[in-house]
Parts: sequence; C-alpha cells; structure tokens
Amino acid sequence: MRIIAGSARGIRLATLDGKETTRPTVDRVKEAVFSMLHFSVPGAFVLDLYSGSGQMGIEALSRGAEKCIFIDDATPATNMIASNLKAAGLFPSAVVATTSAGAFLAGTRDNFDIVLLDPPYGKGILQDILPKVDTVVKAGGTVICESEVEIELPLEVGGLVLQKQYKYGKVLITRYEKG
Repeated sequence: MRIIAGSARGIRLATLDGKETTRPTVDRVKEAVFSMLHFSVPGAFVLDLYSGSGQMGIEALSRGAEKCIFIDDATPATNMIASNLKAAGLFPSAVVATTSAGAFLAGTRDNFDIVLLDPPYGKGILQDILPKVDTVVKAGGTVICESEVEIELPLEVGGLVLQKQYKYGKVLITRYEKG
C-alpha cells in the first residue's frame, strides 16, 4: 500500500495483519475516490472515521488537505496511523484518537469539508452512523462511504443527499453531498 499522489507520493504505508483488524482500500478504489474529490481536497478539513491504517486520510493530507482527524477504536490501528503519518512526514497536520466513531461524533464541535467512512462490512454501521455524520459536515461538504456492494443506503440522510454510487468489484463507493 502506498501514497498515490501529492507531497508524500510513493511512500509505503504499513498495515495491520488480519482481515478482522483492518481492510485496506485497494489502490484503484483509492484513486477513484480521490478523482471524485480532486478539487475539494486542497485546504480541506477532513475526518477519517474507522481509519484502520489511515491511508485515506493520509492520502488527503498528501494531496493538500489542511488537517485530518483520524478516528479508530482499536489502539493497534491508531498506533499504526501515527507511525504511517510520521513516515509520510504528515504528522503535524493530523490528530489521531482512539475512540468509537459514535463517541467522537457526539463530542466534537468541529465541522468537516470531507468525511471518509470505511466501517467494517456487514454490520449495518453505515446506516446507523450517517445521521450522526450529517451533524458534523459543513454545507457543501462531501461524505464518501466505502461498503460492500449488497448494501442499500438511503437517498437522503438529514442534509446529506446521495449523489452517485460506483462499483469496483465487491466494493461500493457512495458519495453524499451536504446541501
């Protein structure tokens, strides 16, 4: 796994062993996501929920995001994120926290331009967390959800409106925009 573009292009990122721990986004899906976000990333305030190795938020920072907050409830994952941020030279632009997504969203006063969601598959997490995510997205902001293709997501969640869905093999990328 590597950073595709930007200031840290080509840096290899470490991942945790075991599919139960993290499920890294494959490069072609990551490329597609950042193609969608291309003009929104520079200067953006990003939230990477269910961060795993941190590769999506790190990619955003490499491409010019101003700041990224990384949230994962597993200490080994947040330790890996911190290590990857240091390897990429992007740690000063990041905040890494070990907490649940729900607890973070309930307690934050921040509002984000971009939210990246890649929770564990098959547990109904996206449907439950999207209403909470809606409360922290700025007007005009974007939410990108990575999930299994079999999932059915709502067309609207609060102020979030589904714009498009893209299928990449067994992966579904869903893009919401906040009006």
